[in-house]
Amino acid sequence: MRTPHIEPPVPAASEPRNALYGLSRRRLIGTAAAATGMSLLGGLATASASTAGSKPADLGSVGSSPRLPSGFTKIFKSRFVEANGIRQHVVVGGDGPPLLLVHGWPENWYAWRFMMPALARDFTVVAPDQRGIGLSETARGGYDAATLGDDLAALMTALGHSRFAVVGHDTGYIIAYALAADHRDRVARLAVAEIPGPPGVAEDPSLFLPDAFNNRVWHIPFNRVNDELIVDMVRSNADGFYRYEYTIQNGGIALPEYAIEYYISLYNRDRDTLRATFGLYRSWFDTLLQNIERKKALLTIPVLGIGGANSWGPRAAGGMESAAEDVQTLVIPGVGHWVAEQAPAQMLEALTTFLGPYREEAAARLHSTTTSGLHR
Repeated sequence: MRTPHIEPPVPAASEPRNALYGLSRRRLIGTAAAATGMSLLGGLATASASTAGSKPADLGSVGSSPRLPSGFTKIFKSRFVEANGIRQHVVVGGDGPPLLLVHGWPENWYAWRFMMPALARDFTVVAPDQRGIGLSETARGGYDAATLGDDLAALMTALGHSRFAVVGHDTGYIIAYALAADHRDRVARLAVAEIPGPPGVAEDPSLFLPDAFNNRVWHIPFNRVNDELIVDMVRSNADGFYRYEYTIQNGGIALPEYAIEYYISLYNRDRDTLRATFGLYRSWFDTLLQNIERKKALLTIPVLGIGGANSWGPRAAGGMESAAEDVQTLVIPGVGHWVAEQAPAQMLEALTTFLGPYREEAAARLHSTTTSGLHR
């Protein structure tokens, strides 16, 4: 059974062009052409017969995840790595310089599935579950951005990667920025998607926002409440809670039903797991204070900010302009918050262009090392 091709809706004729593409004082990367097509992605055919509803003990592994792209399981495997004091689950595959993909909330590594096979042609793709999410260890603490970034740095060390590029989405944007700022000698390029900047870097939203904005960010103060009441409330109606999030953020393109069921089952498998998934939000203020210090030293690596036109648009890049010297902007027309699942072809084309110099530099270093070895 083949998953349906997702066609982004055409923007309304009345929508101004600069609302779609955004204006930045930094270099603007144009929107990726949909004409590149899903052929870049190696197809979206089902490769797994499992369903989210079955709730196997290893729900969240490559082997138990539903409707993976054709050939996915031949390229990618689940691995468990002890790093930074916790057991981390990571999906690894491909060949080339390392590329770290950092998922957002409420998702896991699976959010990148449509792009991963094509990326694996040029990169060693590393897609972990964050601390407390998916099959990574549910630790009691360590959910501030510094520790979450250290988790990933330690993971990459354990996998043998000293320098790498990073792509982060949603809460993964926050973690990826901390990783790049705290481990400056290790991150070569940074792409971040679909929030208006990390707390303490971008302008913090008011509690008194217009309804349309409040409806999309209310979960932040809710998730931050460090009380069992939150766990009780969500656990009693997890389906309604998460479906609201997937819907209010979708910009007019619904996520597949099988993916929604999968994510809800993954997050609500038991109370301890559910509680841990709020960990980053409950450490929000710690992260904010850390970021105030981080942005005092601007990132010097290239940064790409990616926004869906029906979601945060150019604000995804704008949120990094006070924290980095070289910020490029991409706005994908007709899509919402879940850009890696709603517009994988466009994301892939943009990342291929943005990461091209990183890939070429790595190839040149490999050639130089090989040539030097031959002449000894």
